[in-house]
Amino acid sequence: MTLLVISPDYASHLLPLATLATEWRERGERVVVATGPATASIVESFGFERAHLQLGRGSNPGVIRAEEQVADEDASLRGFFDATRLGMIETLGYQARERLTDLMWQPVETARAVLAVVAEVAPDRIIVDHLAFSARLALVAGGVPYADVVLGHPTALPVGDEVYGCPPEWPAAFDDAAGGEAGVAAETGAGGATRRDAAGIAGLRELCERVDASFTAEWNTALAELAPDLPPSTSAFGEHGELLLYNYPGELADPAREELLPPHVWLGSAVRTEPADPEVEAWLAQGAAVRRVPVIEGGSALTRTGRQEPAAAAEPFVYVSFGSFLSVRSDVLGRVAGALRTLGVRAAIALGSGTREDLGEIPSDWLVREFLPQVRLLGAASAAVTHGGNNSVTEAMTAGVPLVVLPFSTDQFAGAAALERTGFGVALAPNTATEGELAEALQHVLALAESAPDAAAGLAALASALNEVPGRVRAATALTAGR
Repeated sequence: MTLLVISPDYASHLLPLATLATEWRERGERVVVATGPATASIVESFGFERAHLQLGRGSNPGVIRAEEQVADEDASLRGFFDATRLGMIETLGYQARERLTDLMWQPVETARAVLAVVAEVAPDRIIVDHLAFSARLALVAGGVPYADVVLGHPTALPVGDEVYGCPPEWPAAFDDAAGGEAGVAAETGAGGATRRDAAGIAGLRELCERVDASFTAEWNTALAELAPDLPPSTSAFGEHGELLLYNYPGELADPAREELLPPHVWLGSAVRTEPADPEVEAWLAQGAAVRRVPVIEGGSALTRTGRQEPAAAAEPFVYVSFGSFLSVRSDVLGRVAGALRTLGVRAAIALGSGTREDLGEIPSDWLVREFLPQVRLLGAASAAVTHGGNNSVTEAMTAGVPLVVLPFSTDQFAGAAALERTGFGVALAPNTATEGELAEALQHVLALAESAPDAAAGLAALASALNEVPGRVRAATALTAGR
């Protein structure tokens, strides 16, 4: 049997999809990945066949830089990065306005290219990134069954009265308790507005409703050309495949949304196997040889069973990454680095496209590189600092690692709120969090077993469940049920 994986040309999308497909490969089946050229090496590293398919104007092989994109995508990324410096409302508003060019790039031509790949590969099963809208449009138009993988937070598929792009929940750090957001001079300052007010959220929702209507009209126009006999969609953002797979732990999901969801499967996570990195292994071994006690008030660093620890008692360290896009915000990484220096905690920092100088003085026992093997380091870390991307969150949960989350955009706010609700993390506003506040948050998660024992126990139980039945097994079981 043949599994066709359809992915945008972005590493952060392809990696979890390809990981889910590895179970299919291990069962002796054929896997073909349809994606663009930027991620061809990733497809090759998994040992899969590749079919060429360009789903959008942009790409990201692992670390994204605006200057390496085509002209329109370069301008779009720079506008996005600028918006993140202004706050939650401004960033989400910018993303909403960009969606017409971002999500439905040449929809009719792209849809026909997708159907051509399907005809050539002749797959028995298909899995598609939920955000690959043009690809899903093609499969709907062609009457081709597919499994729809929601790679981000579950709110990427709106239900009930939710509107795509307007988060149904967010962390307390972005709440209006301290007096509002845009237009309140005392709250904005040089760091930009980071707190929402009722008018800001209402305006964002109205904008997202307009975008939903416009996007749905574009979807229906393309659908009418591709399959004129099919009925139009009432909301393109609410469309989904026959089989819905959430790359997210059900244990983190909002219980109030559960009854509103279509039939679905919680995959938990899609944690990949990474090749050994000699420099990283040597750095971890150094931490095992010399153990210091970090400056943590109220307890010692959290320890867990079943972790990928070196044999000796390892020196606690914190893993830090803002992912492939938001690593450009090295001004925030610099404050995180300052907090870590204050605590005397060892750190492994994935710098990405950030500027090394923004980190300040780097202690000799830190590991700082453009790219680091995230899964491996999370497997040995005591805590992590993240932007709250879904890959980072689910990989940390699988490793049982508590988080300090600094959400910048999209569904990161809802994801951070879930971690805050369960006690598995602390969320702060990235534009205004001080080194002192970051240090306090790090102290809390490093000492989670003492500061919040129930949360620590819950995190350990979640990690155990995610490792017992990995997402790739859950996905393959769902795909092959009843075959």
